Amino acid sequence: MLKNTLELILETYPDESFLKADGFDDAVVGFEDRSMRLIYSTIECIRILQVEGMTYEDAIEHFYYNVQGGYVGELTPIWCNDLF
Repeated sequence: MLKNTLELILETYPDESFLKADGFDDAVVGFEDRSMRLIYSTIECIRILQVEGMTYEDAIEHFYYNVQGGYVGELTPIWCNDLF
């Protein structure tokens, strides 16, 4: 079975404490190596919300307000704006 990017990162850096966004493991595209913050693809997060049953418009609103809009400390994930 192929591992997703998050699994590879956690396996490679087992002693790091990465802060994960619940439900978006498949949207991880990498990490910032100075702060050790995970980087998530915005478009993939929105796709995941759509797969869970949201319309595109609802997924965008939910993502920007409830997911990206939350600050949970210095390890808050980075959101890659790849909506082009």
